[in-house]
Amino acid sequence: MVNEFPQVLTIAGSDSDGSAGMQADLHTFFIRKTYGMSVLVAVVAGNSYGIHAAETLPLHFVDKQFEVLADDFKVRASKTGMLSDASLIEAVVKAYKQFDFGPLVVDPVITTKHGAQLLEAAAFEALKEKLLPLATVATPNFFEAQLLTGRTIDNEQQQTAAAKDIQSLGVQNVIVKGWHNQDNQNEVADYVLLADGFDFWLRHPYFDTTHINGTGDTLSAAIAAEIAKGKDVATAIRIAHDVTATAIEHEIAVGHKFGPINHWAAQDYNKKEDK
Repeated sequence: MVNEFPQVLTIAGSDSDGSAGMQADLHTFFIRKTYGMSVLVAVVAGNSYGIHAAETLPLHFVDKQFEVLADDFKVRASKTGMLSDASLIEAVVKAYKQFDFGPLVVDPVITTKHGAQLLEAAAFEALKEKLLPLATVATPNFFEAQLLTGRTIDNEQQQTAAAKDIQSLGVQNVIVKGWHNQDNQNEVADYVLLADGFDFWLRHPYFDTTHINGTGDTLSAAIAAEIAKGKDVATAIRIAHDVTATAIEHEIAVGHKFGPINHWAAQDYNKKEDK
């Protein structure tokens, strides 16, 4: 039958080296056995050394992508990636309210992996006040959780408090990712707070590698893919966590500096599920 296969949408930018953004999302949709499609919002010229140029697509073109996808496909879940300015965030919010693209996973890309803020004030406020309230799941990292809540997170108690604060913004389910810092810990702890108040921790070893580009994209994309297949949110988050940790653990020799994670290794997680 038409549109019976689970379809997932990423609303993100294109990363030319394939390690993050739309490309990482589509890699993830594929290994999670879903059909991935995209609304492209920006293009980035980058490699493993860094980003060298970027352009945001015209809003009328972004709008048209939403329109034509809604006219043909049955998207069962979606996710957002880097949305660079307030007008773009507002365009995404408008389209998401207009069309049915299923539950929304918001990866609030606010900072770099080292905590440097990427969004200007207007974009940050639009993300916080307009996009996050639409989220079925939000996946802020350690630094983003601090910015969203105004809290300093020095321990797990503060991490749980930050999740509650983010949930109070209108987000249904929150995963606050732990600090990936070898100097402070050998384990990374992610905290999950669900809409019904149930909570739990997900832990994995710290992997000493520079090949970590696309970890946030992969986690959020995998959550969306599992929701599209009918998994409940808690199960989707657990699977996505294990898939992402597997992809980080098995380093792939691509790029000289900050390279991608290994989606091929993560594909083996399907075999574990089939047993």
